Amino acid sequence: MDVKTLHIINGDSLAEKMQKLELPGKSVIWRELLCEGPTVFEVGSPEFLKLRKKFLREFYKISAEDYDDGFVDELKKLKKASEYDEIVLWFEFDLFCHINMLAAIVYLINHKVDVPMFLVCSQRLKGEDESKALTKLKLPQLKKHYENKIALNSDDIETAMLIWELYCSNNPMQLKQQITRTSNFEYLSSCIRAHIERFPNSKTGINTLEANVLKLIDKHQITSEQQLLGYAVEYQGYYGYSIPQMTRLLQKMRMFYTLQEDRILLTDKGKEALDGTRNFYRELKNDQSFGGAKMYDFLYESETHKLLKL
Repeated sequence: MDVKTLHIINGDSLAEKMQKLELPGKSVIWRELLCEGPTVFEVGSPEFLKLRKKFLREFYKISAEDYDDGFVDELKKLKKASEYDEIVLWFEFDLFCHINMLAAIVYLINHKVDVPMFLVCSQRLKGEDESKALTKLKLPQLKKHYENKIALNSDDIETAMLIWELYCSNNPMQLKQQITRTSNFEYLSSCIRAHIERFPNSKTGINTLEANVLKLIDKHQITSEQQLLGYAVEYQGYYGYSIPQMTRLLQKMRMFYTLQEDRILLTDKGKEALDGTRNFYRELKNDQSFGGAKMYDFLYESETHKLLKL
């Protein structure tokens, strides 16, 4: 008897690549970026959808109709997930994908889906110094990842529920306490650390992602904003930000760099931020949310790796 498989895939690029593998089963594409903007625990609830549509319309010009077509219609398909024998989650190692993965698991559990779940996630390949995104793997490598998919147990599901609940709360300090929690989510601890470091540094007022952009400008001969965008996307560590997300971040940082004679250079403010000689918290402060927490309601202390609530 054939096993009925449902694949939940984080993004169209991976979905297109997977089609070439001709794997059995049906697919649902998860088109969201829940690592940015407000969220609530009940994924897909009227409150959840209202918050997400408002955020995506305001900051990414995504209409409610496009959101319904791209995400909500796919989400509805998961209500029939109980009809399958197994669910395979295809998500990358970065924060972008892991937050989406947690939400997908929570949605399934909240809709009483009691089906074995498996995870296909980027892993460091033999002979490689770092993990490669699933979309960058050759087809034989991608198929091998599928064949070695990780079975998620009840403790893993409980972990996913807890981390999502804490992400949706206004207390990221409790989330930090879960870094040492063990599970079959190999990269979850790294993603939690990356998330915590998205809050503004107590000394400079900029976060790790923003500081990384300044370091790239300082270190490399970057000749255009387009090239800077490429560098920022390529060398961002565990965040997994997409081009629109990184574009938005660079727009926020315009005071810190300038284009002079075909080269991106740090302004005086950029140098001060990079050197840690001035705090830009007040100049950068806005209402941006990460899940249930306002970005500028907390400060990250790099020396102690602690979060402080303002």
